[in-house]
Amino acid sequence: MSVASFVPDSSAAKRPLRIGIVAGEVSGDILAAGLMFHLKQRYPDCEFVGIAGPRMQEQGIETLFEMEELSVMGLVEVLGRLPRLLHIRKQVIRYFKENPPDIFIGVDAPDFNIGVELKLKQAGIKTIHYVSPSVWAWRQSRIHKIKAATNMVLAFLPFEKAFYDQHDAPCRFIGHTMADAIPLESPALPARDLLGLNNDSPVVAILPGSRSAEVEMLTPPFLMACQLLQEQYPNIQFAVPLVNLRRRQQFERLKQQIAPELPMTLVDGQARVVMAAADVILLASGTATLEAMLVKRPMVVAYKVKPFTFWLGQKLVKIRTFSLPNLLSGKMLVPELIQSDCEPSKLAAAVSQFLQQDNQALLDEFTRLHLMIRCDADKQAAQAVVDVLQGHL
Repeated sequence: MSVASFVPDSSAAKRPLRIGIVAGEVSGDILAAGLMFHLKQRYPDCEFVGIAGPRMQEQGIETLFEMEELSVMGLVEVLGRLPRLLHIRKQVIRYFKENPPDIFIGVDAPDFNIGVELKLKQAGIKTIHYVSPSVWAWRQSRIHKIKAATNMVLAFLPFEKAFYDQHDAPCRFIGHTMADAIPLESPALPARDLLGLNNDSPVVAILPGSRSAEVEMLTPPFLMACQLLQEQYPNIQFAVPLVNLRRRQQFERLKQQIAPELPMTLVDGQARVVMAAADVILLASGTATLEAMLVKRPMVVAYKVKPFTFWLGQKLVKIRTFSLPNLLSGKMLVPELIQSDCEPSKLAAAVSQFLQQDNQALLDEFTRLHLMIRCDADKQAAQAVVDVLQGHL
């Protein structure tokens, strides 16, 4: 199919397909690069321009700004960088209005990209937002701006599409890239060998989160739960993957205060290997719960925040369950211990139950859910872009 079918006049038909694309962090860079690769399979001479990380740059994008300019975490940090972020967004909008692409794709980073998409769509440029914000869970009124700003939202999960359908907002479920990347079976023995763990004793993986506040709130009850489990299972092994040096130092400080004698294997990164080595995973709510499900390990999901944050969250959040396995299945597959329930005895009891029972039915359900969202997401995303370009919504 020729590029000419995408453009209204013959002069434009002589040039390559031109795609604007903006990613704001590492995960978006990975997603965008996979999408770009598959689009290039369809249109070898297509051109990309936007804000990119190293993987996108390997795919040959013309970079307007470095992605690191948008990679800002935390309220204080965002406020400090706000003038620069607003300047970049203004420049990006101006550039694409003056040099209109055939389509603009905002990859995640909704606070930045949806504003860009709105202005460009109002200027007559087709837009796609790749990775739905958690609009189904909180601040649901955002759906109206997203609908106004985009020709299509690409969603990882089927319940996200169902929410958009309720609001008559164009959305396509493309599956989840993580489900494509993780094999259907993740044997424990090779992972235990790699980590130096004994295959004859139970292993519990401990993942207290990747953010400083999560580690600070969840590490104490997690460590105390581990102490209770060690009393019950003297040979039990604990493995803890830490996302970076800062989180490791933070965890080690808390461990020294709370459970200095508790044997633990601390691992730099390699969360998926640690999960595969485990019999049960005790972890913070978040994307890691999806990864644990795809690795096919029973899990106990926990979360704890400051009291005011929890009170405010109860006002804003519109869902009854919060872990991704439970959201995907529509039922309580795994225990969720939040706030006052996130305490050592309940955490330990929930982990112990998984250690003692036959979990095959749960793992079979995890496999079913894995297959449900394993759809070759990069390729599906590229096809969605083609369909929007062709007007096949």
